[in-house]
Amino acid sequence: MRAGRMVEVGRFECEAAPIPEIDDGQVLVRSEMASICGSDLHVVCMGAGVGWDLPAPTGYPGHEGIGEVVESRADGLPVGTQVLCFPHVPVGECFAEYQRISSFYCLPLPESDLPRSHLLMAQQLGTVIFAMRRHPRDVAGETVAVLGQGSAGLFFTHLLRRAGAARVIVSDMSPTRLAVSAKYGADVVVNAATDDMRTAVRDLTGGVGADYVIEAVGRDDTFVLTTALARPDGELLWFGLPSTDAPIAINFASFFRKRLRAASTYGAQDEPDATSFRAALEMIRRGDIDVGPLLSHVLPIESVGDAFHLAHDPVAAGAVKVSVRF
Repeated sequence: MRAGRMVEVGRFECEAAPIPEIDDGQVLVRSEMASICGSDLHVVCMGAGVGWDLPAPTGYPGHEGIGEVVESRADGLPVGTQVLCFPHVPVGECFAEYQRISSFYCLPLPESDLPRSHLLMAQQLGTVIFAMRRHPRDVAGETVAVLGQGSAGLFFTHLLRRAGAARVIVSDMSPTRLAVSAKYGADVVVNAATDDMRTAVRDLTGGVGADYVIEAVGRDDTFVLTTALARPDGELLWFGLPSTDAPIAINFASFFRKRLRAASTYGAQDEPDATSFRAALEMIRRGDIDVGPLLSHVLPIESVGDAFHLAHDPVAAGAVKVSVRF
């Protein structure tokens, strides 16, 4: 089979590999597409949270995929079932043409006239739905700020708008992503490459700050920025996977004096009955969200190394979400 493999930090290649064998409770999925997540970039391009000695196993750390079950040793997923795949990163094999996966980490795809690539976006959308359910907040009438407008940040923008936020302020370094965020419900878009998010939030709130701040980038500087953007008694959601394994220093004096609350989120894959991923598939199937604008670049698996470089430096090419096809 053809499979992507992390050879060293910053280097991802396509190579030939044996098709894996499956155990009880697993299925073998012939991959159709896989998307590159921001957490994949932190692992492959920055070396943060690498779970294996290098070169890593084939397919790792892919965890956003769709494909067809071609062998099954699990109840409820017979051969021929089209599935969404959402394994944990340490055991993810979505960048391989054939992946073994526990039946717990895949769901049958619904019948839909949409392009199948649209259904692939349910993995990332599901993680955002999970985060908002795990840390619920009534944002009706509030000012919210979202740092980062990759696919996760865009989904936060869309869902916060649907939840009744009075004003949604977003930032990113990509004009392409900011254009999509305006369509997804952002009121104010800030190009972080040229403008200052702190100044924008301060000016728009009369110096008070945002009620709710979401970090959807995973960089130490944006993580630190969240405390500066929030109002006293505000709330922070740290969603982005850290881009470094080293400690990140925050202004705890500001955090303390503002009486802020903060939460992180992880592990949507282990939610019982995959409730959030099911909800994401249904949202996309019903047309409650148009994920078409996210699907900017799809490359063949043979070019998976180029796909990673593109996803890591998306601004010049106007990339929003980069995927590979088999």
